[in-house]
Amino acid sequence: MVRFLPIICALSLISPVFSAELGNDFNVLVEKASIAVVNISTTKIIVPNNSQSETVPGLKSLPPDLRDFLDRFFDQPRPAPHGEPRAHGLGSGFIISPDGYLLTAAHVVKDADEIIVQDTKRREWKAKIIGTDSLIDIALLKVEANDLPMAQIGNSDLLKVGQWVLAIGQPFGLDYTATAGIVSALGRSLPHDTYVPFIQTDVALNPGNSGGPLYNLDGAVVGINAQIYSPSGGYAGLSFAIPINVAMDAANQIKIHGRVIRGWLGITIQQVSQNLAASFNLERSQGALVSNVATEGPAKAAGIQIGDIILAYGEQSINSAGDLPPLVGRTRPGENIPLTVLRNGKELILVIAVAELPREITTPKSKKNKQRNKTPILPPMLGLTVTDLPRGGGSPSGVLVKRVEEGPARAAGIHPRDIIARIGGIAIRDVEHFRQLVAKLPSERTIPVLVIREGNPMFLALRIP
Repeated sequence: MVRFLPIICALSLISPVFSAELGNDFNVLVEKASIAVVNISTTKIIVPNNSQSETVPGLKSLPPDLRDFLDRFFDQPRPAPHGEPRAHGLGSGFIISPDGYLLTAAHVVKDADEIIVQDTKRREWKAKIIGTDSLIDIALLKVEANDLPMAQIGNSDLLKVGQWVLAIGQPFGLDYTATAGIVSALGRSLPHDTYVPFIQTDVALNPGNSGGPLYNLDGAVVGINAQIYSPSGGYAGLSFAIPINVAMDAANQIKIHGRVIRGWLGITIQQVSQNLAASFNLERSQGALVSNVATEGPAKAAGIQIGDIILAYGEQSINSAGDLPPLVGRTRPGENIPLTVLRNGKELILVIAVAELPREITTPKSKKNKQRNKTPILPPMLGLTVTDLPRGGGSPSGVLVKRVEEGPARAAGIHPRDIIARIGGIAIRDVEHFRQLVAKLPSERTIPVLVIREGNPMFLALRIP
């Protein structure tokens, strides 16, 4: 079972050419490594929802043979022999200790009522979940067995782009299938997976490979195969693995604490685009732009402000916003970390006491805004109609966008119902204040504008005509 993400771009696939010597290396590697690989089968009992309509209207009134055909065609759950509809899934995993601990991807076993693990000797065990971590997509399982062959754990920090790697798993249920390729990129950030610096490879992965090991040529596990980019649901030349250092750290914490403890700064960040870089007088796109600071959190206490650009975390440079979350997540709560930030064109060093990531982080959503000013104001140069926000009740400061016409605001990506909270680094009090600020904006300049959209803050680059 592999999670699918929408395709970014179409790539032509080139089959790698292997030398005879490399082929022999793979033979030895597969024999050595496969003994620690396991196949994982999951079963989930589906609770019927009688309130939902049939997939095919009138299905129950059709003849049994035709009903069975349509039932299979529309992929409705098939009843188990004792009458309970069940969903089945496949995945892969690997043994990390002789006493039966093993790792896989969290989405492989998510919501499973039964997990069956099978090794290369066709021995089967029922597995129980010791713990999962959805933020990096790993699950620690346990089977009641001893003297199991365990995988050699490598060091993913030593990986280099261009290095050969090999995966073993059960794509489409074809167990113990080996596929090889190279490391295409390191530290890759993917949407909705901010805590994982993924290993990108061109190793062929398909449904059923998820949770399986990614090996280097020494036979050591360097990653857990987790995701692919695909337009069709099958391999398209891009696959991603969780670095084994990240996975093992999480597994050890699950063993000790029952969960993964992560660092937290209390900020919302975004990527610095070329236009935003120009608006902040940066020579190039770099760093992580702070779009929000939690009212009670480490960042607020350290003096971090909205509009700061974090250029370094400790001794690690932040080239893109995706570099920061994995570094923060691996920091133990209580550590003091120096941050290099850019503010108003000047670099500052701020020391932040990293806290523990709360179990649940919620972003307060803005309430529906009622007009306080019955006559919206239209700054003609921007193509915007705005109005005041209601006072009090936890409402954010700023102005509400009522209409966006052709002009700089639309080009910047400002939408109706956005709340414009800051312009040019200055917090907006009301419509009159906004109009005064707009009148003073320098022409032929790109200005950072902070908007709140459905409760989420983000910076946009506004080009002043």
